[in-house]
Amino acid sequence: MTNNNSGLLIDQTGGTFKITLNRPEKRNSLDDFMINKLTETMESVSTDASVSTVILSGAGGNFCSGLYLDYLRKISEFDILQNKIDSNSFKNLLMSIYNCRKPVIAMVNGYALAGGCGIASACDLIVASEDAQFGYTEVKIGFIPAIVMGFLLKRVTETHAKDLLLTSKFITAEEALRIGFVNYVKPKGEIENFTLQLCDSLNRLPQSSLELTKEMFSNLSSMSFESGLEYAVNMNAITRMTEECKTGISAFLNKGKK
Repeated sequence: MTNNNSGLLIDQTGGTFKITLNRPEKRNSLDDFMINKLTETMESVSTDASVSTVILSGAGGNFCSGLYLDYLRKISEFDILQNKIDSNSFKNLLMSIYNCRKPVIAMVNGYALAGGCGIASACDLIVASEDAQFGYTEVKIGFIPAIVMGFLLKRVTETHAKDLLLTSKFITAEEALRIGFVNYVKPKGEIENFTLQLCDSLNRLPQSSLELTKEMFSNLSSMSFESGLEYAVNMNAITRMTEECKTGISAFLNKGKK
């Protein structure tokens, strides 16, 4: 495992690329340097042919507790232009996760709060340990969960989103599973093995199919229903031309003859 001196631990095993937020004494809270380095890392792995899946996790028993307190003090003195630039950096981070060409899995132990919860919500899949807790605490300090809201609404209904964002309450992993925020809940001692097995199963699938399916998720939400169907027709035609699709269809047909 490599420490790139940016608060991140990097490790790659086969096609699985693991990024660990590494500020355990501060519950892996974020500052501007860490946000920028994580964005750069996500943009890099997105185009890395040796990477098939990405895991985001946190060191020391927690995922991420949002912004680092010293960083909060710093931004409290920003002017409007500085605040806009800083907000745009966090938006870019979430978009680098959401638009990554490879499936991104959040492996969540302990707390995932505020911006940390936002990072998890931008991932494709969330695997939570039974001790995980999720919450958006922004309104408690007079802030608003503005950037993370759009990603939350992609995972849960507006009813559940309002309950989370307006009350700032924490929810357990089981509650997060019930409302559709997380995909899997596992015992703490089993979560890493389960996540690695999940990645291994994804790594075995045709990568072009996964990448094009992810691309469709990114694009369809901004289209009308009819435009989306036309786009789907084009994507369907493109996929049929890939070698992976042709090989997969041939293997399926030959299997049926046996």
